[in-house]
Amino acid sequence: MALINSVLSWLMKKRIHQIELFLKYPYDVQTEWLKKLLNAAKDTEWGRKYDYKSISSPVEFRQRVPVGDYENIKPYITRLRRGEQNLLWYSDIKWFAKSSGTTGDKSKFIPVSAEALEECHFKGGKDLLSIYCNNNPDTVFFDGKGLALGGSHQISDFNNESYYGDLSAIIIQNLPWWVEFMRTPNLAIALMDEWESKIEKMAEVTMEENVTNISGVPSWILLLLKRILEKTGKSSILDVWPNLELFTHGGVSFIPYREQFRKLIPSDKMNYIETYNASEGFFGIQDSNNSDDMLLMLDYGIYYEFIPSEDFENDNPKTFSLDEVELHKNYALVISTNAGLWRYKIGDTITFTSLNPHRIQITGRTKNFINAFGEELIVDNADKALSIACEKSGALIKEYTVAPIYFSDHESAAHEWLIEFEVTPSSIEYFTDVIDNALKSLNSDYEAKRYQNMILRLPVIRAVPNGTFYNWMKLKGKLGGQHKVPRLFNDRRYVDEILKMIG
Repeated sequence: MALINSVLSWLMKKRIHQIELFLKYPYDVQTEWLKKLLNAAKDTEWGRKYDYKSISSPVEFRQRVPVGDYENIKPYITRLRRGEQNLLWYSDIKWFAKSSGTTGDKSKFIPVSAEALEECHFKGGKDLLSIYCNNNPDTVFFDGKGLALGGSHQISDFNNESYYGDLSAIIIQNLPWWVEFMRTPNLAIALMDEWESKIEKMAEVTMEENVTNISGVPSWILLLLKRILEKTGKSSILDVWPNLELFTHGGVSFIPYREQFRKLIPSDKMNYIETYNASEGFFGIQDSNNSDDMLLMLDYGIYYEFIPSEDFENDNPKTFSLDEVELHKNYALVISTNAGLWRYKIGDTITFTSLNPHRIQITGRTKNFINAFGEELIVDNADKALSIACEKSGALIKEYTVAPIYFSDHESAAHEWLIEFEVTPSSIEYFTDVIDNALKSLNSDYEAKRYQNMILRLPVIRAVPNGTFYNWMKLKGKLGGQHKVPRLFNDRRYVDEILKMIG
């Protein structure tokens, strides 16, 4: 196995010089990709509609093609699902990634072309390993197996021509046969639909393996790790998997979960890497052991644009290309891809932490914020404030969500936090004060609205019973995979549902 590990590590590192190319020439690489995408789609129905043949620059592309979201391309998606082709992209679209984004009931079906699988999703996975091996030359990653806790939807068919499922299931279904020898559990378990049985089976099988790396959404991975410890009677995951060295995570911010992982995996040698991998594309990889931002990957068949925060709600928003963005500003991500998404608002917001090279952090969702009173609170603010409060109070959290409390005749407004604690702080009052002060330091709009309690009073922190968020997600049929608890919401629908459920 040592020889295999050495050979595979060497192969992974060969990609590094190509990454260095887009680091050196980011704007040239992006402009070239836009040309390739336009040329590939020029004879599609969409390409003919906007006369892609005559577009010669990014400026023309912006002027001619409108920014849109899923509702704008839904008619094309419906036709693709029925078997029509050459609508948005030139090659046949047979796969659709089922995505809901939050706990909303509405499903989206994102087209996944053969080019998107190969040039984007698979390439992103290989680049993750390349970067990791380059940063960690003594890795024994390939001496053991990888555990990926993916989606809970198997591949289903719309008809004999097209199929849908979680992106993770589509990727697993299309991986080369030899990859199966390097992963656990087997496909039958990995693609199980029923989430609770799946966790049980995964725990039974994987606790007997030599697992060196795990990947998935932090909240669901924690659930699996705790179940493994219950079944083995061990106090540390390292007692089960002594060679575990890497957790690759994404989907939600890792900040609220970091201390829980350190508690379960008590090792300074454990590595954590964030990736930005969505149904619509693979966008970013944390490329440094000493920083928690991600390198924006520029040669995956994706052309990027960015909407500034003041234009989020505009029907015809102004967008910036990569050479026009500024540091530490909040942007909504707009993508054009090799699966036929054109100037598509993915719904995520990011900020640039570096422009040379281009590194980003995810700050939230365009619809996952609270601005009921002009406070413009984003998920990044909430995660960081919560982390500070946990550090100062000794608390640990499992999950949380926040919603506004509206003005009444007798009281000013507030934010209501429902928090499921792993370790409850000894004083909720102190915990509340720390969160409030942290938010003031992180967000000047929040600070202004808190002035003398005139608009916003102190946050209301409610500790909810153990299992609350799991039971709520289960009630909504949203257990596992890519499903996530919405951190912030601009109305009270989710908070009121949860409070009603727990009585």
